[in-house]
Amino acid sequence: MIRGVAGLVMLAAVSGAMVPAARAQSQAGSELRDSVSLYASDRAALHRRYDAPWSAERRARMQTFHAEWATRLGAMPFERMGLEGRVDWVLLDTQLRYERALLEREAREWAEMVPLAPFAGRLIAFQDARRRLEPVTPRAVAGALDSLARQIDSARQAVEAGGAGTTSRIVAFRTVGMLGDLRRTMTGWYRFSAGYDPLFSWWVTAPYRRADSALAGYVKQVREKVLGFREGQDEPIIADPIGARGLEADLAHEMIPYRVEELIAIAEREFAWCEREMRRAAADMGFGDDWRAALERVKTLHEAPGDQPALIRALAEEAEEFVISRGLVTVPPVAREIWRMEMLSPQAQKVSPFFLGGEVIQVSFPTDSMAHEDKLMSMRGNNRYFSRATVHHELIPGHHLQGFMNERHQPHRRVFRTPFWTEGWALYWEMLLWDLGFPTTPEERVGMLFWRSHRAARIIFSLRVHLGTMTPQEAIDFLVARVGHERANAEAEVRRSFNGTYPPLYQAAYMLGGLQFRALHRDLVGGGRMSDRAFHDAILQGGPMPVEMVRARLLGEPPARDFRPAWRF
Repeated sequence: MIRGVAGLVMLAAVSGAMVPAARAQSQAGSELRDSVSLYASDRAALHRRYDAPWSAERRARMQTFHAEWATRLGAMPFERMGLEGRVDWVLLDTQLRYERALLEREAREWAEMVPLAPFAGRLIAFQDARRRLEPVTPRAVAGALDSLARQIDSARQAVEAGGAGTTSRIVAFRTVGMLGDLRRTMTGWYRFSAGYDPLFSWWVTAPYRRADSALAGYVKQVREKVLGFREGQDEPIIADPIGARGLEADLAHEMIPYRVEELIAIAEREFAWCEREMRRAAADMGFGDDWRAALERVKTLHEAPGDQPALIRALAEEAEEFVISRGLVTVPPVAREIWRMEMLSPQAQKVSPFFLGGEVIQVSFPTDSMAHEDKLMSMRGNNRYFSRATVHHELIPGHHLQGFMNERHQPHRRVFRTPFWTEGWALYWEMLLWDLGFPTTPEERVGMLFWRSHRAARIIFSLRVHLGTMTPQEAIDFLVARVGHERANAEAEVRRSFNGTYPPLYQAAYMLGGLQFRALHRDLVGGGRMSDRAFHDAILQGGPMPVEMVRARLLGEPPARDFRPAWRF
């Protein structure tokens, strides 16, 4: 059901959402729209075809693919393109260079793991041969698997005898993940023929099971002997730093012309602002400048068990009405109608102690199966004021509105998706709503400031861990001491940052992307060149991309063929 008269506001026309210089150049669309869509489709298809993890054959094929596209892109008539075409050309050129750099990084990481898993290449070869549709000779395969099992047993015995050598815990942790992926791949390889080919089943079943058991035993041995991990414990948090060289490549891909040290200094500046504002809020709550006491009080103001969903709905409607009634952004009625809510499981909350969002907001709150202490921490960490500052980030005007518009405008640009656009947009709204007086009580200010402090902390600890100057444990302690996290929630945040699938710059992208959008808003809306609605609609209708390219679009300044990031936001 469409909620409220304000929900009848319809999608603004593209022609009214940009400054005049950009509007005229963008109306014709991008000359590269179909080419970018073809690139994205072919890349996805090749990844499905070459699906053996860490395969050298896959790396070689993808290097060729991206080199071919670089040649094709270089032959396109860049100078005859309009604004949107040039933006897509630069985005695709940047993407191609980065993809090749990632493949080279993967090759270096593979070389580091081979000494600890010298048999891994043989596992990969089974899946590569399957994808080449090579005929299987069951007796020969059985012999290969029997030999593989013996090689894995030898490696396990070497680890048992302390033969991991100079392999670091970081490389060992990465190797354990790689072998887990390969074991799952081998399961699919085996099931392809087992039961369908009677000779395959007769010859291969026993040696396959032996090899699989040996592989499981080897992974267990590495986890216990090298990583110090025991079954039944939470997985250790072990970061895999990409170093200064890797961060430099990732920042270039995101079009961020700053050195890592400069970004950490920006975060410290934002952190200092948050701390000053937190002390002011604490004083307004009667705690003097004791911001910890104020934060502790806010953490106790949580809903009773079973009441969290009703709170989330009310908070979502409050944020929607705020942005719609002020004409800040166009919110199509269907976008308000379709979002849904689910609850996160206790296991999921070990990695995501707070909400996740998009079209479906996933809510953290205790379940009856959780330990008493975990229940208390979950309620404290998802109190009504922390939640108020989270809901609009995840739904409207945040991630849900983003995703809704991405499917309807410039969908070819989804291949250029970046957390600096995705998370930066949602964090930017936290800043804008603060400036517009969305928090009206000191408790509401504390809720927003907690998250803003957290985003500044993410820049600091994520970059420092990837530089190798901070450990994951130090990052946990930092979140507890400087932000005021519950320790279990801090552990979950750090685990999410380094044990999951997030790219290295993801956590830094929230605030840095938000600051980029804020600087652009200050120049265009603050300078009187666009209205709030026109500015926000133009961003959403342009599709995801690094924010410097958003700036080029809105200013109507086509990037040069040899573009290099230069915007200091």
